[in-house]
Amino acid sequence: MVPLLLEDENFDEHLMKKLHLKPKRDGREWHKMVEEMAGLTKKVKVALIGKYTEVEDAYLSIKEALKHAGIENGCTVDIVWVEAESLEKDPKAVKRLKEVNGILVPGGFGTRGTEGKMKAIQYAREHNVPFLGLCFGMQLAVIEFARNVVELGGANSSEMAQTEHPVIDLLPEQVGVEEMGGTMRLGNYEAVLKKGSLAHKIYGKMKIVERHRHRYEVNPKYIDVIEAKGMYFSGRNKNRMEIAEIPSHRFFFASQFHPEFTSRPERASPPFRAFVRAMLKK
Repeated sequence: MVPLLLEDENFDEHLMKKLHLKPKRDGREWHKMVEEMAGLTKKVKVALIGKYTEVEDAYLSIKEALKHAGIENGCTVDIVWVEAESLEKDPKAVKRLKEVNGILVPGGFGTRGTEGKMKAIQYAREHNVPFLGLCFGMQLAVIEFARNVVELGGANSSEMAQTEHPVIDLLPEQVGVEEMGGTMRLGNYEAVLKKGSLAHKIYGKMKIVERHRHRYEVNPKYIDVIEAKGMYFSGRNKNRMEIAEIPSHRFFFASQFHPEFTSRPERASPPFRAFVRAMLKK
């Protein structure tokens, strides 16, 4: 409503004049969106498994992306904030996941809460609950699958522990780079999608560009053995895995990139839009 109130006061024209830009006023689409939001009656509930849940704005871009996807699907999205460590400390805490329509594991750094996040991912995978993993959430989904489906005991990320099976690791071209910033993958990168995959259906095209902010990658040495067990890497940038999905699952989609960064009220992020649609169907 705020943009509409500012428009009524001609604030947009005043601002454009100050910025020496040509005014362009056509608020019909925004008016339509606001009207649709006011009439929403359907609702879905998603569990966001994080470690900064006491400060919800730490996940502000994800909150907004879920809201945008809800608008396009004609529903509101209620977030159930689940502290990842609670799933590690209290076995009964996993019962909270029975109350939701979907599970989302966001990005993050560090080891705290990772085992709890993987418990949530395992629950989503085993109970056919729609799942969306973002960045670190994708890496943890690969680790969980490697441990419990591929049966690679102790599989982990070399970022978090020394392990016999570093399914998440620095790539050869990153090793030896002394400055940590030099190993980061930041900004827009292209991904080529697998024809007929869930990713292809979500985006409706074979090549996409999304924003990244991470360092470690899926270890190419383990791709064949993981895919042989049913998790497919349907989006790739050369030797870097961009998207992981499980075709036999109701909706299991995880991206190395951050699709929430480019979501807008009038243009929801494709993965978020598809995730909310899957929750509605459930």
